[in-house]
Parts: sequence; C-alpha cells; structure tokens
Amino acid sequence: MALDEAVSLARALPDLDVVGATVVPLPKPQPGQLFGTGKVEELKHRLKAEEIELVLIDGPVTPVQQRNLEKEWKVKLLDRTGLILEIFSDRAATREGVLQVEMAALSYQRTRLVRAWTHLERQRGGLGFVGGPGETQIEADRRAIDEQLVRLRRQLEKVVKTRELHRKARAKVPYPIVALVGYTNAGKSTLFNRLTGADVMAKDMLFATLDPTMRAVRLPTGADVILSDTVGFISNLPTELVAAFRATLEEVLAADVVVHVRDISHPESEEQARDVETILDSLGVEETTARLELWNKLDRLADEEAEAAHIRAARDEGTFVVSALTGQGLDTFLEAVTHALGEEKRTETLTLPYDQGRARAWLFEKGLVEAEAQTEAGFELTLKWSAKDRAKFEALNPPS
Repeated sequence: MALDEAVSLARALPDLDVVGATVVPLPKPQPGQLFGTGKVEELKHRLKAEEIELVLIDGPVTPVQQRNLEKEWKVKLLDRTGLILEIFSDRAATREGVLQVEMAALSYQRTRLVRAWTHLERQRGGLGFVGGPGETQIEADRRAIDEQLVRLRRQLEKVVKTRELHRKARAKVPYPIVALVGYTNAGKSTLFNRLTGADVMAKDMLFATLDPTMRAVRLPTGADVILSDTVGFISNLPTELVAAFRATLEEVLAADVVVHVRDISHPESEEQARDVETILDSLGVEETTARLELWNKLDRLADEEAEAAHIRAARDEGTFVVSALTGQGLDTFLEAVTHALGEEKRTETLTLPYDQGRARAWLFEKGLVEAEAQTEAGFELTLKWSAKDRAKFEALNPPS
C-alpha cells in the first residue's frame, strides 16, 4: 500500500503522467547508486524503452546517489522529500505558505545542486527540481543559501507577527477554536465546506489543502466556534517540512478541541492514524486538549463494513462514524463538539495582586474579562469562563 501512496503523491502534481510503478527490494542500499549494478542496468533498459523522463523514488536518496543515477539513466530523479516539496510549492497560496516552502526547499538544496535538464519541458511553476529549457544552472554555495534563508526568516517573522495579531483579535471574541487534523485526503476540507458553506479546494488527491483556512461558524447546537482546516499529515514527512510548517499548524496548538478526521474506508487507516498521533505529539499538543475522532467516508463502505464500523466506534467514547459528503452522522458529532467545549460558563470575581500583570494580560488575551476595577488589594476582575478556562489559568499561574 505504500506504493499506492507514492503513486498518489506523484499524481498530485499537475502535468505529470505516471506511466508505471514498481517495488524494488533493497536489502542493503549501495552508497554510490542506491541499487546494485544489475538492478541499475535492468531499470536503465526499462526506462529507455518506455521513454521515461522523470523517476520518483519513494525514500531518501543522497546527492551522490542522485547524481550517479541521473547520469546512468539519463533522466531527472526526485526522492520523496523533493517530490513533496514540489507538491507544496505548487499548492502554497498564502504569503506564509510560499515563504515556508522556499525555506524548506533551500534547506533541502543546501546539500544539492539544482541543474538544468534541457530534455524536460517546464510547463508550470515550482521549485525547479523538475527543470526545463532556458533555465540557468544554479550552483548556490552554502553561504549564499544561508544568506537567503536569513532573509526569508525575517520575512516570515513579519508574516507570523501579523498572524499573531489576527489571533489576538480573534481571542477577544470568546469563540473557541475547533481544529480539523488528519492524514492527507481524509476528507477534512469536505467536512469544512459542509459545516461552513465555504468553498475550500476539496479534491480526491493528496495535499489538496496546504494553507490553513479558518471560518467563524455557528454549530446546529447554537455554539459559535472558529473552525480551522489544516494541511494533511503524511508518513515520513520530510524533516525540513516539519520545521518549516510548524507555524502553519499553530492553530492546532491553540485549539480547544482537536478533531482527528480519518478515512475509515482506507485499507491503512490504522497506520495513518498512528502517523497523525505521532506528529501531534511531536508538535506539543497538550494532553488536556479535548480530542474527538471522526471516522469519515462512511459512504464508501459496504453495508456490512459500515455496521462493523459503527459497532467499533460505539466502544470508544469520542469516536463517531460520519460521511462529510452526505452529512450522515454529523448531528451527533456536532453535539459532542459542543459538549467537549464545555460551553457552560460561569461569572466569577477574581482579585489579582498588581505584580501579576502577566496573568492579567493572559485573561484579557483570552477574552475572559467582563469588567475590571482597581482596589487596594489589586486588580478586581469580573470573569466569564468555563471550568476548562479556569484550569488552564491555574496551570499557568499556580498559587505562590
């Protein structure tokens, strides 16, 4: 099934015609050419016979291996990291997304030279891994790349600051954030569109969504929330992208409820779910953050499979079987979202000493302060907050 995912990745690139795919057993990678001499020669004849121009290898390939294989096979070669970077460069829409792709690409190129390949026609934008006529040969040394990375980081810092201002503005509106996460192509954008009436790109392909999309929405239960659609996760995500896209996933860290959307019709749904959980843990999503699991694409299951899925989900609290496409099962799920948010809020009075300015600022930033007065004892704050808000505040500001 890993081969199927690799093919899906390749098809996610426009203007790329996938003519074949094969599994090559690799007991021991060869440092010079990755494969053994016999396999290199065998593949060379096959590539020549089928007039292949681009070879994708679903795994890491060193610069030396890439150079030697390209020279031997007379083709352009991309490894898994290069391919995912190409997809991301093609999909990035926001300024932040573009900058993050460029930074990730530079980190990747730092050990490689991007050369021109005159026999490949360049038909679209991208990072330059799939080259074409008229391109100048790039031999960027590490110093030049590092200087460029510094410039990009400065630009990204400005963009991130703007997003922080937007996030603070949203925090003044006491709407909780519900973040949709999941393996790429799990159906997050279809769910997002159904709940918000938005027109986010939702296609049956990997990485259809790259940049974060947020909308304020009133759930059928009457609760107002901010719904966030995020980039899809994938196994063996290149380390350059994990670092570069951390800011894109900041909304997940700030979420009140994380909804893990799974494609329950996929044969490797369990493995995909483990990959998502691993990435969430690496991002530092708090264990106290409420999580719900949504088994999506019920419409793709046969009746017996659907019944079995319902039985399994019923055993796990916080798990729901739905179809974002048809809307089946969403009402029950949305009631659970409202419950997980702990919408019941109480009005309480809290007095903070004048030296606890940081704690006071946190309460204002979260939009929990209804009124404020100054007394001899300190700031007297009238708060409207939930038990979860209070628990977070006490965890950040333990009594001295």
